[in-house]
This record gives sequence, structure tokens and C-alpha cells, in this order.
Amino acid sequence: MSIGNSPEDGRPSVGRALQQARNGAGLTVEQVSATTRVRIPIVQAIEQDDFSRCGGDVYARGHIRTFARAVDLDPEPLIIQFDADHGGRDEPAVTTPLFEAERIRPEPRRPNWTAAMVAAIVAVVGFVGFTLFSGGSQGGDGQVSAGGTTNAEKKPAPAPNTTRPTVRPPAPAPSDSAIAGLPKDKVTIKVTARDGQTWVSAKDASGRLLQDGLLKKGQSKTFQDKKRIDLVLGNAGAVQLYVNGKEVKHVGDEGSVERLSYTPGDPQAG
Repeated sequence: MSIGNSPEDGRPSVGRALQQARNGAGLTVEQVSATTRVRIPIVQAIEQDDFSRCGGDVYARGHIRTFARAVDLDPEPLIIQFDADHGGRDEPAVTTPLFEAERIRPEPRRPNWTAAMVAAIVAVVGFVGFTLFSGGSQGGDGQVSAGGTTNAEKKPAPAPNTTRPTVRPPAPAPSDSAIAGLPKDKVTIKVTARDGQTWVSAKDASGRLLQDGLLKKGQSKTFQDKKRIDLVLGNAGAVQLYVNGKEVKHVGDEGSVERLSYTPGDPQAG
């Protein structure tokens, strides 16, 4: 990425405008870095119109927005000026299938051997009974017992078997199985870089750092804690977020930096 130059119409460059606003607000570079969570060398480079350290135009726009809000400056004119100086916005990324790699599939139904055995027994008993009954009816010369009845007549007909095959309840939907499988006494967070790369920082309730780095497009990270997970998401519009098995529909806008916190009972609505 090239270093932006000051425009020829007399307006200050993006970096110069941010620097003037910071000085006007009485803030130091270190204070802006602590507020925006943008590293000091990147803040200094932006003020010099050097956006090569931002990691791409998407991240540069996000840093400009965050920087501008920290110094009480409207970010939209700066974004327009940045796009004009750097050749416009990136081409939109093609959306990949949502959460397809880790979708829980229903277990295949196993053959019902009990029902098959019952059906086989019923068939055998029915065949034997039919054979005996048919043989007794056609054999008019069969031997007669002392009571005056034939041997065929003395044999009772087999009782019909009313046993029905066992019907199993339908398997639960994949989403219900996924939510039921998560521990209810913990908070479980899954972050996926769905539409592009994103920067993720995650801490547990004690402040221990679980993740601090870049997720490339298609990569995922899962975090879990008994009390709370704190997240900072760069380029939040590219993120797919699941909290305790439920999808958070809108995480943020393209290039925006979002700070989120979740507990075991969240979210109240997906």
C-alpha cells in the first residue's frame, strides 16, 4: 500500500486532519492508542499518511473511523477522502457458506432389528398355522379319536400376533442438538472470519488473554469460560458470531471495531 499525499485543493490530508484533531483535543498518541486499542506505531504512521502498516484498506478505514471518534471528528469525510486517494473501495468478497464445516449432522438411523425379528416370527407362525389348518381340512380320512373328532380338529388355530414394530421418535434438528450439547454453566463463543480477515482479541473473566491476532478468511476460534468472555473484533462486518449456540445476527459494520462481552445466559435473543 502506498503512502497518501496531501490533496492539491488545500485541504489537510487524512493523517494531518487526525493529528490536528488529536492536538486540539489535548490527547497524546499514547492516550489515543489506549482508547482505540490501535498500536502506537500504527497511530503514528496514520498521522504521517502511511497506511501500509494497517494490513489493507479495510483495516485502514476501520482505524480511521476509530481514530476519528476518539478525537471527536466526523469519520465519513475522511473515509471519502481516503478512498479518493487510494483508488476506491475493495471489491466485495464472495460470502462463504455459514458455519458449514461444523454443522452437527443427525446420526444415521440404525436398523430396527427387534421389529424385523418380530415380523419374521409372525410370518413363520402364520405359515405353520396355515399349513396345519389346510392339511386338516383336506385330510377327511384322518384318524378319529375316542371323542369322535379328528386329530386336525383337536389342534387350536394360532392366535394372531398383534405386536407392532417399534416406532422411534424423529431425531432432533441439528441446531437444537448443538445448543443442548453446550454446558449451561459456561459461556461458549465461536468467532468465524466469514467474509474476510478480521482481528480478534478475547479475554476471560479474570483478564487472561485467550486470543490476540488476525483470523484469515474461513478460520474460526472458540472460547469458553465459566463467567464471561470479553471480545474486541476488528472489521466486525466480516465476522460470524455464535454465543452459546445462538447466532448473533448483526455484529457490526465493515471495517468497524466492536467491543462485546457475554455471560452464560447470553444472548437473550439470537
